[in-house]
Formats: sequence, C-alpha cells, structure tokens
Amino acid sequence: MLTELTIRDFAIIDYVSLTLKDGLTVLTGETGAGKSIIIDSIQLLTGARGSVEFVKHGAKRAEIEGLFNVEGNHSVFEKGKEFGVDIEDDGMVVLQRSITHQGKSICRVNGKLVTLGILKEFGKSLIDIHSQHETQSLMDPDRHIELLDTYAEQELKQPKQEYTKQYEKYKSLKKRYKELSDNEQEMAQRLDLLQFQWSELDEAELQPKEDEELTEERDKLSNFEKIYSGLNDTYEALYGEQKGMDWLSHAMMSLDSTADYDENYKRMSEELSNAYYMVEELTFRLSTEMEGLEFDPERLNEIEERLDEINRLKRKYGQSVEEILEHKDKVEAEINEINNKDSFLSKLEAEIEDVTEDLLLEAQHIHDIRADAAEQLVNAVHGELKDLYLEKAVFDVSVEKRKGSKDSPALNGRQVSLTSSGFDEVRFMITTNPGEPMKPLHKIASGGEMSRIMLALKQIFSRHQGITSVIFDEVDTGVSGRVAQAIAEKIFKISVNSQVLCISHLPQVAAMADTHVQIQKNVSDNKTETNAKELDKNEKIEEVARMISGSELTKTTLQNGQELLNLAESFKTSV
Repeated sequence: MLTELTIRDFAIIDYVSLTLKDGLTVLTGETGAGKSIIIDSIQLLTGARGSVEFVKHGAKRAEIEGLFNVEGNHSVFEKGKEFGVDIEDDGMVVLQRSITHQGKSICRVNGKLVTLGILKEFGKSLIDIHSQHETQSLMDPDRHIELLDTYAEQELKQPKQEYTKQYEKYKSLKKRYKELSDNEQEMAQRLDLLQFQWSELDEAELQPKEDEELTEERDKLSNFEKIYSGLNDTYEALYGEQKGMDWLSHAMMSLDSTADYDENYKRMSEELSNAYYMVEELTFRLSTEMEGLEFDPERLNEIEERLDEINRLKRKYGQSVEEILEHKDKVEAEINEINNKDSFLSKLEAEIEDVTEDLLLEAQHIHDIRADAAEQLVNAVHGELKDLYLEKAVFDVSVEKRKGSKDSPALNGRQVSLTSSGFDEVRFMITTNPGEPMKPLHKIASGGEMSRIMLALKQIFSRHQGITSVIFDEVDTGVSGRVAQAIAEKIFKISVNSQVLCISHLPQVAAMADTHVQIQKNVSDNKTETNAKELDKNEKIEEVARMISGSELTKTTLQNGQELLNLAESFKTSV
C-alpha cells in the first residue's frame, strides 16, 4: 500500500505530505481546490509523461515521493531483480520523480537512478489509477482482450508463455523465408556483400585469443628495459658474495645448529631450508629468463600492425576475435543458404508448417481458456451490476477467432489471423434495456452506466490483481440517489481487498471513508497554495453535511450528515 506521499512545488502545491492508511481514503473539497492535482502527481510518480508546466511558478523543480509497503510475494520483488533495484525483506519501496523548470525529468527507485520506462514498470505493479478518462478505456474494444486475460491470468500464464515462444519462432522463420524468396536483385547484392566480408575475414587468418596474446607480447617488448632492469636487480640482490643467498645460507646453518634441542626449532629449520632452496631455484630461473630476453624492434612493429588490423576488423564485425570468428561462421552459413536457396526454402517451408501446427494448437488452447473465463466473467459481472441497479442489463463477452487473409494459417478449413496474443478477438457486449439487441459496449452505454460497469469490473479484477493501491478520480460523476449509494458501497468493497484512494463529490462516498482528507485552496498575498487536512469525527460530519446541502450548515444538514455516516458505518460492519 501507499503509506506516505510527499509533494513539493507541484502546480499550485507548495508542500503537501499525506500519511495514507489501509482501507478507503476519500479526498473532498471545492472544485479547483487541487484534488485532481494530487492524482496528477501520483500519475507522474508512476511514469506518466511530465511537463515543465507542472513546476510551481518561481520554483526550480517539482518533486514527488511515494513510500510503499508490499508483502513478500508481490510482483515488485521480481521487478527489483529484473532491473537491479535492491528491495529489502521489509518490502519498502520508494518511488521518486522530479521535474526541473527546464523540463528535465529525474526518476529513482529506492534511491537508484532509473529511466522513465523502468519507473513506469514499478508504478503499474503498485498503483492502478482510474479516472473519467480511464473509464472511457472500456470503450476501446482493443483493451477488452487484456481485461479478459487479467481475469484468467493464472490459467493463461503457462499457455501464453508457450504460445509466445512458438510465435517468436514462427515470425523469425517467416521473416527468413521472405528474405530468401522475395527480391532476387536484393539477394544478389546481399550475396556480394557477404562474400566480400567472408574473403576479408578469411584472408585475416585470425586465431582464437590472438589479440590477447599479441597485446601481452607487445607490452613485454614495449617495456623491455624496465623488465630487464627489474629482473637483473632482483638477481643481483640475491646472488653473489655477501648478497641475499649468502645471508640465507648463513641463517639456515645457524638455525640448523639448534634443531637437535627442540622439535619447534627443527620444524623452523626445515621451513627455512625449504625456503632457501626455493629462492635458489628462483635465482636460476631469473638468470635463464634474462639470457632469453631480447629486444626485437621489427617484431614490435609487426605486432602493432597486426593489432591495428585486428582492431579495424573489430570495428566492423565484433568486440573480440571470438565475436569476429562467430560472425564469419554466420556469414558462411548465410552464403550457403543463398547459394542453395531452393533447398533451404523447402526446408524452411517444412519448419514453418510444423511450427504453425504447434502454434495453432497453443492458440486453440488459449481460446478455450478464454471462452471458459468469458462465461465466468459474465456471471460475475451480472451479480455486480445487480448491486449497482443495472439488474436489467445483459452483459456478454464475445470471444471469436479473428478472420485471416488467404495467406493466413488455416484452422479447420478457416483462415485465422495470428497475433502476439493468439487469434482471438474479444468484445464486451451489453444491452441495458429489455428487448434491445446486444451491441458493443462502446455503442450503447452512457457515462453513468460506464462508471457502474467499470466499478463492477474493478470489484471483480481487484481479487485477481496484485495491485497494492487503487485510485478513483471522480469516476462517480453524473450519478445520484440510490445509484450514488450503490457506487459508494461498491468502492468500499473494493477497499476490502486493496487500499483505495478516491476523489469524490458524492456525500455517500465521503461517508463511507475510513479516512477523510479535505483539500483546501488558500490565497494569501497573491499566492495560491493547496493544503490537505485529515478530518476528525466532527469535521467529517460537517464536510459530509456541506456536500449534502451545498450551502451553509444548519442543524438539519448536520443531522443529515450524521445519519448518512451512521448508515455507512452500519453497511461497513456488515461487509
């Protein structure tokens, strides 16, 4: 859940710090007080596009910071491993976003600088924001397959992984087949280029690790004087009259004279003797090494020229000799393919046929799971819609095979269009009036109906998603009376499974809040500021009463506010 939210110099907000709790938190206030600005800041925190317009006038930067607490099985831990962000066992995740007055955006997760894309990946696993705009996303038929897959996420996880693996292989084979069969002129030009590359690499006669060995040899030749001086000084210090070996010999004999008197002395004498003979062996090796040293300027020039040639090839074909040799093998294989195009095309056709058969089986499996999930989703939605006074509405989920072209794969004699998600086309259908035919959701539902349908789906999906916080931004606009009460109850039910933050103008929703925060806009000395205040019990009664009456508080409106709060409390204890 989102436990702390801090906003600095954002739009008309100078500084706001909110401590958020579990359950349902409702934000209320006059229109223009800055409620939606707080939601805008959270959207930025979760990777939405920023703008210099968000920076408060006169400030250098806008800063938003959110602290989340998650449990050990949350998907955000996998995100941390994927993107190299440390998340401790206590499950604390801090998202930070700042936008400078010059428009530069800086993102951090647990203190680590990340890209906006990575911040978005973390954000969407932590917060689910639903605004009036997001409600309209239900009108987009292309989003319906995502919603159905969310509902059947566990059942589809493994089949979709298998399908994706086969689909990527299918696309790769189809692409290669197209490249080999489409354009003779392009293929001839490609063959000329490949043959040139192969000849260049073949003439170079590269050997594995050649660059490493040559670099080592060059370093030795380039530092000949330093190496010889170091070896010679070491040898002179050890070997000769009154040098190191003489003193070691003297020490060895002196210690040996004590060996008969104590086992410890004997062991030390043996250790010193071993050390003496090891150093003596080293002096012989130093002598041999110096005799073999020879400075060869011509060899150094040869090495430099060879390394220059290898580096030139690296710039064209790979970062190392091994990568260059791998590239040569690939070039040779592609030349062989082109020269034997017909046989390779036949082979590819057979591979494509096999992969397509497997792909269609996987797609059919996914289709069957979606069809079953669609039936379950329909039953669940009908139950939720009944609670929202849409009991006469009939909801359906159409799962049809997408029709393909004449070149598409055929399933049971019918061409189907394969995409990254299978061959299904999913559409949400509804009729809200008895006797009317089923129509696509986006062609029939009004704004108030869409709000209720979205809440019905969110109530269902909240049990299937691992989102820690759900945010509703005035999704209850355009409803009143018993529908408003039903929406308030539905939002509270969602908060049972997820932390919910809700901006609302409905007193029914405000009364249902576990935590009520009032957003106020103050103007002083020609300066506008937005402040947030958590209301106590009496203040909550006054705010709800004000939302009911829309005018000055009276004894009657306060009684109405108290009554609405009592009804809400009674409902909450019954859930």
